Amino acid sequence: MKERLVTANIVETLERSGALKFKELFKIIHKMHSDVEEHNFEETLMVMELQGLIRVYTITRGKRRIELARR
Repeated sequence: MKERLVTANIVETLERSGALKFKELFKIIHKMHSDVEEHNFEETLMVMELQGLIRVYTITRGKRRIELARR
């Protein structure tokens, strides 16, 4: 898995689609990168959130909403 490419694709997808639920975003990215596992995807999102690129909100139990951080 090429993390920089995955990160760039996440940003591009969120720019195009706006905020997405975790499962929707994972499904889109998994189509582009079939070697991405859910655990690795979660780690990538966590790093991106710490870097200030995205924001992750809890909607209900077990559901999360991901959006680009506005600067």
